[in-house]
Parts: sequence; C-alpha cells; structure tokens
Amino acid sequence: MEIYNKLIQIRMANKSTTNQKVFSIVIAMITGVIMGLTAKLVDNSNINPIFDDIGGRLGIWVFVATILSVFSYSPKMAAVKVFAFFGSMLTVYYVYTTSVLHFFPERAIVFWGICAAVSPICAYVMWYARGSGLFSNMISALPITVLLSEGFKLRDAYLPIHHHYYLVPWLMGVYLIMIVALLLIIPKNKREFWVILPTAIILSLIMLNFNILGRIFGGMNGVL
Repeated sequence: MEIYNKLIQIRMANKSTTNQKVFSIVIAMITGVIMGLTAKLVDNSNINPIFDDIGGRLGIWVFVATILSVFSYSPKMAAVKVFAFFGSMLTVYYVYTTSVLHFFPERAIVFWGICAAVSPICAYVMWYARGSGLFSNMISALPITVLLSEGFKLRDAYLPIHHHYYLVPWLMGVYLIMIVALLLIIPKNKREFWVILPTAIILSLIMLNFNILGRIFGGMNGVL
C-alpha cells in the first residue's frame, strides 16, 4: 500500500470506460499487425534496404512501445496494450515467415517471445514517465538511452567497403528524429528536458562502454 501511494503521487491513472479500454487495445493490436507485416514485407532485395534496417532493429519498436505506454489510461492498460502490440506483431511476422517463406527461425522466435512476455512489466513502469519527480525523469531517459546507444552503434553497422554504407547517416537521422520526438512529447514539464537528456547520454555511454545491448541481444536486435 505504501508503494501504491507513492506511485499515485508520481502519476494518477485516468478514468476510462470499458469501450475506451477495448478500443485502445484493438488499436495497439492493429498497429502491431500492420508493423509486423510491413517489417516482413520490406525484407526484400527489391525494396530500399533502409526500410528493412529500420524494421529489423530495436529502436523503432522501443519508440512505438514507449508511445503506447505513456499515453495509456493507466499502468495496467499500458502493460496490456504493449503486450497486445508485440504479441500481434510477432505473430504476424513469424506466421508469415513460417507459412509463406517456409522458414522456422526457432532461436529468434523463442528470444522475441520472451521479450514480448517481459514487455508488460517494462510498459507498466514506463507509464510513469509522464509523471512528476526524479523517478519519472529517470524512466523517461531509458528509451532515449536505448535509441542513443543503438543509433551510435549504427556507424559500425556496415564496413566502409559495403555498398550499403551510405545508409548509416540516414539511419542515424531516423534515430535522431525518434529521440527528439520522445524528448518533446514525454515530459509534461519541458524544463525536465535538461534532466532527461544528460541522464540518457550518461546511461548510453555506460551501455556502450560495457556493450550492454550486445550482451543482452547478442545480435538479435539486427533481425526479427
């Protein structure tokens, strides 16, 4: 109860009707279906590889999940919506992979299935990013930290002799847009920008130094 009271002080849940809750969950599922199918379809040599690189990396999914989380009615709804998003996205992506392409990437399916199972916990916590206080600022910095870390590592995505090396600045530009978008729309008080950004930079430097994304995902963030 004490923890609950402290969380209420950070951010209060918004009242919502059953129809509003169902509608928001359905929207999250539809978004997952569309993005999952799109990510699979752009994995084609006849399509500009920048689209495959965006969909095949962690950043875009962190960005969308963050948006779904912080703009939910409550932390519980954030958890449900993000799980619905990842569940529908991964289902469509791998059903297409196995049934149409006749390929069964067992290791990838298990890994991303575990990530989807953990995602509601992350979403529940992330909902408090639009609250007030130091805790909210720290939570707000987390997705930006991931985007900064992965965006910086894009410089190593291709060797200079690779014919797709020209994509690096374009991909970094996409990551920069996502970072700026989160900095603009998540904090309720724009002055918090000057707390969130330095925190994200420091955390990203730590992540890069210890190669945390590489240790956790082991290259899995380069392909769904």
